[in-house]
Amino acid sequence: MTSTVPPNAGARAAHPEHLGHVIFIAAAAAMGGFLFGYDSAVINGAVEAIRSRYDIGSAALAQVIAIALIGCAIGAATAGRIADRIGRIRCMQISAVLFTISAVGSALPFSLYDLAFWRVIGGFAIGMASVIGPAYIAEVAPPAYRGRLGAFQQAAIVIGIAISQLVNWGILNAADGNQRGTLVGLEAWQVMLGVMVIPAVLYGLLSFAIPESPRFLISAGRDEHARQVLKEVEGDKIDLDARVAEIEHAMKSEHKSTFKDLLGGSVFFKPIVWVGIGLSVFQQFVGINVAFYYSSTLWQSVGVDPTESFFYSFTTSIVNIIGTVIAIIFVDRIGRRPLALIGSVGMVVGLALEAWAFSFDLVNGKLPAAQGWVALIAAHVFVLFFALSWGVVVWVFLGEMFPNRIRAAALGVAASAQWIANWAITASFPSLADWNLSATYVIYTVFAALSIPFVLKYVKETKGKTLEEMG
Repeated sequence: MTSTVPPNAGARAAHPEHLGHVIFIAAAAAMGGFLFGYDSAVINGAVEAIRSRYDIGSAALAQVIAIALIGCAIGAATAGRIADRIGRIRCMQISAVLFTISAVGSALPFSLYDLAFWRVIGGFAIGMASVIGPAYIAEVAPPAYRGRLGAFQQAAIVIGIAISQLVNWGILNAADGNQRGTLVGLEAWQVMLGVMVIPAVLYGLLSFAIPESPRFLISAGRDEHARQVLKEVEGDKIDLDARVAEIEHAMKSEHKSTFKDLLGGSVFFKPIVWVGIGLSVFQQFVGINVAFYYSSTLWQSVGVDPTESFFYSFTTSIVNIIGTVIAIIFVDRIGRRPLALIGSVGMVVGLALEAWAFSFDLVNGKLPAAQGWVALIAAHVFVLFFALSWGVVVWVFLGEMFPNRIRAAALGVAASAQWIANWAITASFPSLADWNLSATYVIYTVFAALSIPFVLKYVKETKGKTLEEMG
């Protein structure tokens, strides 16, 4: 009798017997996200010290802070090809080595120029990890758990942000509130950057403890090894031969994705690639990384003293974690699109209130009390709604939405676009803030509002589908 069960039904229903081990695998891969989050926020503690030590203005300072993102864009654009050639795990290990080198160099710079160089190297490493993490998790996670496990990438990012803020605050207090105070023979800000060695080394060590992606193993002709990994992550109650055959069938209809494969349609790229680019750009153009690269400087600019500004940066990071936990709980229950829309509405409200509060003149170097509290609360509201929506669902979407035949290359382009958008916001904020802080937040509010019709018109739900169903 011919079975009426769809060929991918077993995969969709699969529930691994050792879910804890699968969670460990996803968490280890997501350490790349932790490095991204840590690097994004750790520089927050060094901004004013770098400005002082090298006596530079806002424009030059912004370039030093943002230049790492150029490396991120290059790393993201090339990671897919590298991973298809040598494997996902080797790509993670290369990223860990480069990031370790970058952390040491950033902590011991001879000049502003080599500090910028080390940040580019670190950016390249993070860019690679930003692509490999979501792709690897999507390839090893059972479909029933893929949304929640895919959200580990963003969870790792926000935990990295929070821990770096906490470490910065501790180092600042140890240096008596002076970012240029001396600790262990270095200035406090150098110690902040040097501590990044620890998560970089941990990422490298963890990469030796997790299996290679079954899809890469099958592409390399290592089917038996792939069966072992599938059994490990999806359980032995599924038909392993059928799963391997399903993946092989999907791969036979495709070839190694290249940039050329993404071309098509009336506007250069295929429409699905533009959707991925759009998601990446909107995620950054709402100004989320201003909250993590410049929050201490921002609060100091409206009259908050340095130690309190670091504390507010930490509380924002805690809110970021809470929002991410909410997203992890609901991303597989209500879907990716509804979360994105809820988040967009919340971000519009938070950003608009910040723009209103910052429109008032400072009194004795501070915002009026009412506006100051509104700005502080609205900033936390904005971060909360970003975290419970766009912070998570964009990474999940990018890991799921592309057809197998173009996934690696398309994810690389989309992630690269994300880094470029991140750079544009990061590099422009100091000068825009000097021009008009309120108008700057109006710009971010407009992008948050535009994300709503974009999602409604162009973004399709991927909840509950296997990767092979994407085309």
